[in-house]
Amino acid sequence: MQLIINNRVYTDNSNEVDENSVFVVSKQNEKFKQSAIDNGCREIITASELKNHLDMSSIKVIGITGTNGKTTTAAAIYSILLDLGYKVALQGTRGFFINDERVEDYSLTTPVQLGNFAHIQKAIQNGCNFFVMEVSSHAIEQKRIEGLEFALKIHTNITRDHLDYHKTIEEYVRVKNSFFEDESPKLINKDDPKVVCNPKNGFAYSLENPSTYKVDAYSFKNGMHVMFNYFGKHFSFSSMMMGIFNVYNLMAAVAAVHITTKKPLEEICEALEGFGGVSGRMETISVNPLVIVDFAHTPDGMDEVLKSFNEKDIICVFGAGGDRDKLKRPLMGTVAAKYSKHIIVTSDNPRFEDPDLIIEDILAGIKNHPSVQVEINRKEAIKKAIKMADENSVVLILGKGDESTQIIYDKKFPFSDKEEVLKILNKE
Repeated sequence: MQLIINNRVYTDNSNEVDENSVFVVSKQNEKFKQSAIDNGCREIITASELKNHLDMSSIKVIGITGTNGKTTTAAAIYSILLDLGYKVALQGTRGFFINDERVEDYSLTTPVQLGNFAHIQKAIQNGCNFFVMEVSSHAIEQKRIEGLEFALKIHTNITRDHLDYHKTIEEYVRVKNSFFEDESPKLINKDDPKVVCNPKNGFAYSLENPSTYKVDAYSFKNGMHVMFNYFGKHFSFSSMMMGIFNVYNLMAAVAAVHITTKKPLEEICEALEGFGGVSGRMETISVNPLVIVDFAHTPDGMDEVLKSFNEKDIICVFGAGGDRDKLKRPLMGTVAAKYSKHIIVTSDNPRFEDPDLIIEDILAGIKNHPSVQVEINRKEAIKKAIKMADENSVVLILGKGDESTQIIYDKKFPFSDKEEVLKILNKE
C-alpha cells in the first residue's frame, strides 16, 4: 500500500522502497524493517507517527465499533451529514464513499494504516469535513487505526462474534473496550453491560438507563416513531426502518451528529428522515408476502431481528458460516426456535466445512420444535419459505444480507438472497 505526501512515497512494503521513500512500520510488517534498510530506505517511521506527516486538521474522523449496528449507524451518520450540507466520506464493509459516490467496492471493514490515511487524504482532497469509518475488533487488535485522532468514537454493543479470531468472549470484550481507554470524545450505549470506558469526554444514549440522549418512547407502525430527551428537552424522529436495534442505531447517529456539528437537534432529526436504511440490513424485499433480508449472523443479531416481529408468524431461513466460531451455531438454533413458527435451516457460506455438519451443529440447539426443515440448497430453502407464507407471516432470510456471492471452499459463486426472492415472486 502506498501513500504520497508532498511528492514523497510512504509505503509499508519493504520491496517497494528506495532511498527517497519512507518505510512505515506497523504491527504487521515490523519483521521486514531490516529488509527495507537493505533495500536502501533511509527514513523509517512508525505508523503512530504518520499523523505528523499528513495534516488532518481540516477533517473530523468519526469511528464506530460494536458487534452489531456499525454499518447502519455509520451509514445513517453519513446520510444525515450529507443532508445537512457537509461534505463527507464513509469507509466500511460496503466500500468507500465520498459525497454520495462509491469510490471503492467492498473491502475489509477497516483497512491497514496506510489505507486509512490514503482514504482520509482522498477525502481531504475532495473537501470533506467528515470521515466516518467502521472500526472492527480485528483492526483495533492489529493496530490498523494507530495514529488516527478521532473527533468521536462510538460504541454500539458488544456481544458474541469473531471468537474464531479472539478465542474467548473476554478477550473480544477487552479488545473492543480498549478503543475507549483514551480521552477522545466518545458516545456509549448505556444499556450495554459489557462496555467499559474512560469517562472523560463521554456521552451516552439509551432506551433503559439514564443517559445524555435518552429514548422515552418508541412505537412501530409503518416504520418507527421515537421520542427522546436531551437535558430535559423533548425531541422526536420517524423512520421507515424497523426493529428495536435500529432505534439504538438511529439514536446513536442523531447523537453523534449533534456532538460533532452542534447543529440544533430538530434539524438533525429532520435530516435523518431522509435515510432509508442499508441494503441487506432489515431490508423489506416484498410486502405481500412480507419478506425481509437481514445480515444477522450471530445469536444476538438474530434475537434482535426476530423479536421485532413478535406479532407475526415467523418463517425463519438461516444457516451459519463455515470456518468460523462453531459454538454460536446451536445458540443460533435456540434463538430461531424461541421466536419462529417455522424454521428452515440451510447453507450459508460453508467455505471448507461440510454444510451437513454445520447444519447438525445448528440443529443441536433446536429442541422439540414442531416445524423444522433442513434444505441445504439455499435457493430451494427460500422458495419453500415463500410458499409457506400467508398474510399473518413474515419470511426472515438471515445471515447474508446484501452479499452477492456464496463462498464454497475458497470460490465465490454468484448468489443474492434478495435476487432469489425477486426471481421466485416474479415467477408466481
